[in-house]
Amino acid sequence: MQIEIRKAERVKSKLRLGLAGPSGSGKTMSALKVAKGIGGPVCLIDTERGSGDLYANLYDYSVITLEPPFKPDVLVEAIHAAEKAGFSVIIIDSLSHFWSDEGGILDQADKMQNSGKNRFTLWADLTPQHRRLVNALLNSPKHIIGTMRSKQEYAMETDEKGKASVKKLGLAPVQREGMEYEFTVFFDISQDHYAKVTKDRTNMFGNEVFIMDEQTGIRLSKWLDEGRTDTLAMKREIMGQLERLEIPVPAEKTEARTFIGEAIKRLTGIDLADENLMNIVAALIDIEDKKKAHDAVFEVKKAAEKKAI
Repeated sequence: MQIEIRKAERVKSKLRLGLAGPSGSGKTMSALKVAKGIGGPVCLIDTERGSGDLYANLYDYSVITLEPPFKPDVLVEAIHAAEKAGFSVIIIDSLSHFWSDEGGILDQADKMQNSGKNRFTLWADLTPQHRRLVNALLNSPKHIIGTMRSKQEYAMETDEKGKASVKKLGLAPVQREGMEYEFTVFFDISQDHYAKVTKDRTNMFGNEVFIMDEQTGIRLSKWLDEGRTDTLAMKREIMGQLERLEIPVPAEKTEARTFIGEAIKRLTGIDLADENLMNIVAALIDIEDKKKAHDAVFEVKKAAEKKAI
């Protein structure tokens, strides 16, 4: 293996945002606000038994509703479906179900142990499931926002007048330990809707305590767009869009390269070149009619082949 040493440089990237908070803290609303600030079509993967539709009067987004059992591979399939459908931002609301709810990792562990499997060896079967979920989050060519419930604790508080009240506190997110470190930015959201960053690779938020809004998404989007274009990521996105449009690409590499260039030119009117990749992706995302796209690629090609004969 040849070891390559290169100078570090920033490349444009996709958002990996985690939001954790107790029930009622506003995680779903915060995710939708950030998504609107980022821009582009939004898909919300809803595990909260229909609550994903509650904000349809406020925001324009689509929903994938998942029901128990919440096996991690079901979420992976839903993420891939949203990617193929051309959404720019995918919200997972919430990731906690795939850890602690029916069909989640802990539920599977309990059932396997009850059936006689050794508690210390059953994780050899469960850890790969969780790893596939994490890989789907990290490798997605789309912006990902994942919400998580926080383990809840209650505390008595006394105000300056001596009046006591019970306050609900958010603690560690309900997911596998260390899950928050998989995200670029991770916020804890309090019961009164205020967010504070607990992990921040952008170095933008510091000690800020604020209510998340569309401006948060705009700030993140600007940071993500800094640096050079990741051409490999753009090319993967183009291939994903061709797959979404159900346009089969030849298996042979040389033939595939020529075919892809011609197909993109017919679909978008843009030449396949590194400096055009972002415009090509944007143009492909706007195409909704699969049959029309298929005809544009193949009917013109067939007519040209007949004329040549």
